[in-house]
Amino acid sequence: MPTFLPVADQLAVIRRGVEKIVPEEELAKKLAWSFKTGQPLRIKYGIDPTGIDVHLGHTVPLRKMRQFQELGHQVVIIIGNATAMVGDPSGRDEARKKRLTADDIERNARDYFEQVGKVVDLSQAEVHRNGDWFNDMSFSELLRLCGQVTVAQLLTRDDFAKRYAAQTPIFLHECLYPMMQAFDSVCIAADVELGGTEQLYSFMLARDLQGSLAVCELAEQWMNAEVKSRGLENGTLPTQIGVMSPILVGLDGVRRMGKSLGNYIGISEPPYDMMKKFMQLPDSVMKMYYELLTDIPLAEVETILAGHPKEAKLRLGTTVIDQYHPAGSGAEAAARWQQEIGSGALPSEIPTAKIGRDQIQNGTIAAAVLLKSAGLVPTSSEARRLIQGGGAYFGEDLQTITAHDQQITISDGLLLKAGKKKVIRVVIE
Repeated sequence: MPTFLPVADQLAVIRRGVEKIVPEEELAKKLAWSFKTGQPLRIKYGIDPTGIDVHLGHTVPLRKMRQFQELGHQVVIIIGNATAMVGDPSGRDEARKKRLTADDIERNARDYFEQVGKVVDLSQAEVHRNGDWFNDMSFSELLRLCGQVTVAQLLTRDDFAKRYAAQTPIFLHECLYPMMQAFDSVCIAADVELGGTEQLYSFMLARDLQGSLAVCELAEQWMNAEVKSRGLENGTLPTQIGVMSPILVGLDGVRRMGKSLGNYIGISEPPYDMMKKFMQLPDSVMKMYYELLTDIPLAEVETILAGHPKEAKLRLGTTVIDQYHPAGSGAEAAARWQQEIGSGALPSEIPTAKIGRDQIQNGTIAAAVLLKSAGLVPTSSEARRLIQGGGAYFGEDLQTITAHDQQITISDGLLLKAGKKKVIRVVIE
């Protein structure tokens, strides 16, 4: 039986980086019951394995799940192998619009767990696939479940309401998705469900179904022994609480982090690649990143942010990288960034650019033509502006190019630099 911290101490951990707890007044009561009885709360987190590459935005609820684990509670992960075949009606992710096979879903689940294991202690997690109950459900049982949810309830969901008002089609199978998510909570007797604020409708629908005698009787055949041992009060379950995290913004500091937008930091990326992205972050998002992605006390975060922004970003990157890579990886990445970019020194690995022999006349090429041909600038006019601004260099001693028509002697391995970061070596072909 786990030993729990006092309720106030648990609440302090849970509330950090949380945008909304609904209904919040019930959370303290559940924690008090758990503290008194020694019974862990059951913390639900559901994922549809649709080919996700885990980035820092995904880790926000995953880190909250790990915190619940460290507080002694039971994490229950739902693999949505049934809901994934229906598809999320929000349509935010294009991948969700594709019909996946069972093999696709299982393969994606394995890939996802390999990454999630960097955040959550999977050896202590309870894992269920919602196909275990939905694939066995008869048509009469499905009708019984559908009879507990009205069309009016479904249309209160924000995305459905907007589509209905815009006369955009809403297909019948899409209406099953939130109901299926909610039924998952009944089958595993969730006390708390984790997710983003956009999941509020499904979280609240789960509360309604947990309080329905007909639904609990239907779900009882799929409940495991641990759930049944808790007992049902008057045939229904205690209702769950939604703990909702804010949406982490991406590298642009505005839009949500996402791979399709190219503004993400993946937890499986090489440490140095992660560090370079951390150093691109706008100063305005630093407090959010520290609060959601680290365990550094918030008072200490304020002190860090009061200092130099570069040092704050290096500290953030070092801390987060070490969570997903071997200890010391963050410090190595920070030192390399300081050497190669922060100090203006040349990188240890310099890419090459091919220059055709037919472009070389008497062993030379005009500077503006060379910069464009080497891919350091997109256009000749951009090359002229760069040269006029004193930002173009050549040779091992990085001589400044002074005119767009300056003839640069070409040889294999010639070093070219544009601005502070773009460096290449010429290869003649």
